Amino acid sequence: MLIVGYCFGIRSERRLCEEVHVNLAYRWFCRPGLEGDVPDHSTFSKTRHGRFRDADLLRELFESLVRRCMREGLVGGEGFAVDASMIVADAHRQRGIETAEDLDPKAKRAVGEYLATLDDAAFGAATPVEPKFISPVDPAARWTASWGGPAVYAYCTNYLIDVEHAIIVDVEPSTAVRQAEVTAARP
Repeated sequence: MLIVGYCFGIRSERRLCEEVHVNLAYRWFCRPGLEGDVPDHSTFSKTRHGRFRDADLLRELFESLVRRCMREGLVGGEGFAVDASMIVADAHRQRGIETAEDLDPKAKRAVGEYLATLDDAAFGAATPVEPKFISPVDPAARWTASWGGPAVYAYCTNYLIDVEHAIIVDVEPSTAVRQAEVTAARP
């Protein structure tokens, strides 16, 4: 179902479940049959944060597709480009705190993960500049206005692209600062 969502630009998991429920082509692809139940939207987050959290299943799928593109000659390996795209975080713009010390590490799993990644080159250590605001619900997201609109909490996805056929060969997430984009592109 996630592949259907990615291919057809269905960003909401609730909407994806509705679409699979009514669209025969989606039902055929996902194989619940005409009478089968479509999973509840909460199944995605439970699976993402539970069963597959430490498994590299999606990374393995992605890398197998890249290897297939290489075998077919679609990835030449001679010219690459890096493109960073801003992803707005699901955090309220008006609710922020000013320092990491104000975060309650027992409050949410996201806070604990953020505090654990402060030394990571793609996140906290990407820049010595302290963030202006920190989201208490998603502290790893960076307060930024670099996308040209009002300031929001966001991340970057950094795509390494083979320029000959425009095939994405790797993706690395980072905080939304320029230094993190460069650091994420190196590996």
